[in-house]
Amino acid sequence: MNDHSSLLSKAAPLAVTVAAVAVVAEIGMAQVAAISPERVTFPSADGRISLVGYLYRPRELNAERAPAVVMMHGRAGAYSTRANGVFDGSTLSQRHRFWGRLWSEHGYIAILVDGFGPRGYPQGFPRFSYETRPAELSEVTVRPLDAYGALAYLRSRADVVADRIGLQGWSNGASAALSTMAVNAPGIAEPTPATGFRAALVFYPACGLKGKFDKDGYRPYAPVRVLHGSADKEVSAKRCAALVERSRAHGGDIDLRLYRGATHGFDDPGRKRQRIDANAVALRDARAHSLAFFAQQLKNRSD
Repeated sequence: MNDHSSLLSKAAPLAVTVAAVAVVAEIGMAQVAAISPERVTFPSADGRISLVGYLYRPRELNAERAPAVVMMHGRAGAYSTRANGVFDGSTLSQRHRFWGRLWSEHGYIAILVDGFGPRGYPQGFPRFSYETRPAELSEVTVRPLDAYGALAYLRSRADVVADRIGLQGWSNGASAALSTMAVNAPGIAEPTPATGFRAALVFYPACGLKGKFDKDGYRPYAPVRVLHGSADKEVSAKRCAALVERSRAHGGDIDLRLYRGATHGFDDPGRKRQRIDANAVALRDARAHSLAFFAQQLKNRSD
């Protein structure tokens, strides 16, 4: 990594404390409460399929319109492993409910895109199944179309600031977010921060991206921040560090925030993930960093 990379392990060495173990209570587990968002439908950017979205809105808008966030789920899909065949707003995973509530409580309209359910895979895929997943779910060629379909839907709403929309993705959805933010992304011609997404938050992606950017490199058209754990056993933080470094060398506004000892899914607010001290520290920092980044990119702008 070059000296410009944003590494939490450099800026703030990990300290395991009793407070860290209780971080989820600190940031408010009430945000994960089982409150069903509004279900909406809209077409993917190529018009070939109708997608399902789950919309979180602020209880009160401070203005007529609000900035917005498109959220892209990972390889396990949008729903809880305990959905038991019920796939709707009441059975979304706790990670998605956590972030949807968080954005809405801070004045954003957020939409979680279910790109797997409408294609017949509502429960997604198990770990290490990458090579056997259908091509119609490609994070490089297909899922960016879903992101741009959601962008078009949000821009059609009277309560959204049309040119203040950010993108957030996790795992396979984070890989899709990286592809979506590329200057040569499918689904949008000549993208800019004004015509596309203003910025993106990318949580623990797989950065191979089917080799699409191996030859010409990866360059995003708007700011991208990658958040990754050094102890991730599912995808490679080192590969993402290399992608970020190469992109920065070619002028890309992209940075990596690496959490020492954090695992894949470190921001899942459930006890299984948060009993790992490094995950608790990472979640607390990721929440603060994400709020500050989108506030800067989606709210505090003069252009």
